[in-house]
Amino acid sequence: MTSSTSLGQRQPRTAAALSRRAMVTLPIAAMGAVQARSAAAARSSRSSRRARTVAYVGSRTTAAREGQGKGIEVYDLGPNGDDPTLLQTVELDNPTFLATDRTRRFLYAVHGDFTYVSAYRIAPGTGLLTALGHQDTGGRNPAHLAVDPTNRFLVVANHSSGSVATLPLLDDGRLGPVADLLPLPGTPGPHRTEQTGCKPHHVPFSPDGRFLVVPDKGLDRIFTLTLDAGSGKLGLASSVATREFAGPRHIAFHPRLPYAYTIDELRSTVTAYGWDAGKGALEPLQILSSTAPTMTGDSRGAEIAVSPDGRFVYASNRGGAGDSSPGGPEPDIIGVFQVSARTGRLRPVEWISTQGIRPRFFCLSPDGRRLYAANERSHTVVTYDVDTAGGGLTPTGTVVRTGSPVCVLLQRVP
Repeated sequence: MTSSTSLGQRQPRTAAALSRRAMVTLPIAAMGAVQARSAAAARSSRSSRRARTVAYVGSRTTAAREGQGKGIEVYDLGPNGDDPTLLQTVELDNPTFLATDRTRRFLYAVHGDFTYVSAYRIAPGTGLLTALGHQDTGGRNPAHLAVDPTNRFLVVANHSSGSVATLPLLDDGRLGPVADLLPLPGTPGPHRTEQTGCKPHHVPFSPDGRFLVVPDKGLDRIFTLTLDAGSGKLGLASSVATREFAGPRHIAFHPRLPYAYTIDELRSTVTAYGWDAGKGALEPLQILSSTAPTMTGDSRGAEIAVSPDGRFVYASNRGGAGDSSPGGPEPDIIGVFQVSARTGRLRPVEWISTQGIRPRFFCLSPDGRRLYAANERSHTVVTYDVDTAGGGLTPTGTVVRTGSPVCVLLQRVP
C-alpha cells in the first residue's frame, strides 16, 4: 500500500517521554535494570538522531515563474529517509539552488531572476536556519553555486548576464563582495530564444577540486576554469564545443573513473565525455537521447547524476518546449543508463515516471539507495527506492506536497 505525506502532518516523537511513563509503576528492585535499559535506549535514540538526514527544499515563489512556493522548507526525513516532518519555512524569493560550505555549518541560496545570493547559519542538532544576510552576485539570474575545496570562496553562475562570479566566505559564514567576475567568450548557438548569448548554468568542481567545469547553454560549449584560492581570481583553462543546439545544462562526474556526463537541455540528450584530470579537458565519447524512443513531443533535459558506485547515470526530462509551456498532461520521466567501466559509454536501461510535471531537479541520497524527484509544476517531491544492482527506481509511496519545488539538498544532522 502506498501513502502520501503532506506538509506538517507528522509530529516529532519523544522516546524519552515514553521511557518516563514506563518507569512510573515499576518496583524499586527493578529500577536498576530499567535505568540500564533506559540509558541504552537513550544512547540508541541519540545514535538514531545523529544518523538522521535533513532536507532543504528550495522553490519558485514569484508570479513571473508561476511559483507557488514560500522559500526554503526544512524537513527531517527520519532515520530511514522516508518519514518527512516539516521543521521550518524560511520565506524568501526564488531560492532556486542551494549549497552548504565544506564544514556544513552554513547554507547558501541563489535567487533565480534576481541578483543576489543569501547566507544562513545551520543549527547543530536540528538543521534549522538563521539568516546571515545577502550579497550581490555581479549579474542577473544566478542559477547555480558551489563552494571551493578550500572553503574560501563561493562560485556563482549568473545565467542571464553570462558570467561566473566568486565571493569570499567570511569566518562567520557571511559573504564578502564579488572578488572576480568572468564573462565567458563565444558565439551564441542557433536557438533564437534560448541561445541569445552566454548562459552558464552549472559551476561544479572536478572530483579532485582543481577545476571548475561550466556547461554553457547559450554557447553550446563547456568551459573548464581555474580558481586562485588566495585571490578568488578565475582563469580559463580549456573548453569543448558540443553539438549545436544541444544547450548543455548540468554535468556529473564519475566518482572513480575519468568520465563525465552532461544533460543537454535543448536537445534532451546525454553526452558522455572522457575527462583528462591533468589538463582539465573533456573529450566527447557518445551522445544518446535522454528520453524514451517512444517520446515524440517536445522535451527539455533538466538534471543528471551518477550513482555513488559509478554504475548508473540518471537524467530527468521535462515535457514541453521550455519554461513558458505548461508541460504535461502526462507525467515526466527519468532515464536510467548503465555505465561501461571499460569505455565510459552508456546503455539505456529504462525510463521511469516521476509521477509529476517538470522534474527540474532530483538527487540521490549519499548511499545511493534513495532518489528524490522535485516536480516543479505538480508541486511534489517523490521518493524512490534505487535498485543498486540493476539501477531501477521504485516509488516508496512517500510524497511531500509543497509549492513549486526546484532543489533538494540533503544533509546529515550531527
